[in-house]
Amino acid sequence: MDMEKNVILVTGGSGLVGKGIQMVINSDMREDEEWIFLTSKDANLLNKKETFAVFDKYKPTHVIHLAAVVGGLYAHIGANCEFFRKNMQMNDNILEACHKTKVKKLVSCLSTCIFPNKTSYPIDENMVHNGPPHPSNFGFSYAKRMMDVLSTAYNEEHGCMFTSVIPCNIFGPHDNFNVFQGHVMSGLISKAYEAKKNGTTFEIWGTGAAQRQFIYNLDLAKLFIWALREYKEKEPIIFSPDEVDELSIKDIAKMILEAFDFKGEVKFLTEKPDGQLKKTAS
Repeated sequence: MDMEKNVILVTGGSGLVGKGIQMVINSDMREDEEWIFLTSKDANLLNKKETFAVFDKYKPTHVIHLAAVVGGLYAHIGANCEFFRKNMQMNDNILEACHKTKVKKLVSCLSTCIFPNKTSYPIDENMVHNGPPHPSNFGFSYAKRMMDVLSTAYNEEHGCMFTSVIPCNIFGPHDNFNVFQGHVMSGLISKAYEAKKNGTTFEIWGTGAAQRQFIYNLDLAKLFIWALREYKEKEPIIFSPDEVDELSIKDIAKMILEAFDFKGEVKFLTEKPDGQLKKTAS
């Protein structure tokens, strides 16, 4: 008798977390699972017709939704409308496709940037909607929040099993090292590389006082796989290290520069924004 397989579709399969899951699952594959990693070459998830076509092609039983229109602090400035509209559009397409094709479970990826800018710390899962996010990236943040809202609506109205993961800042292999589009860690590494290679000043936006928690993408990948297989709740769950492991941007930059053995000038562009000063999650 043939074993019924779970077909797991991962959107954003070529990104930092998607590649991490792909690397981990290669040594943790189960006989009853088939994993499919989508990239932008497979379908434009901003297009509803293409989204439904790819669901019809692979007929997933489970979905991990990682795809998003993303960027660092640089990219978000002056582009909140675009980040909001495109992410809302993509997330609506994915969740509707999951509902219409009777996907058994959806695990979406949120972000700690969705939490209120002014709040008490540490942040927990019940505080997502307690106030506006930081103004620097409110478009992306509200779009991610609305994915939580829409998931709840599908769960309550249609009996779906849509849940979410909220990771802290991510780093690791296959990150985007474009200074304007990448995460903070990869952006600093890229800047350090260029400054070392060209003998130029290493510049950091802001004062360096902002603090962040970090999680390695392969560790996060293991947690995503656990959430897909084992997590039974519909409420979002935070994945982050302990609060005591929080680091300032200044400290991170110092460690990166030491790794590069950089001896040049370091300059903090204090006229530039720091972004959200704290996002401490628990």
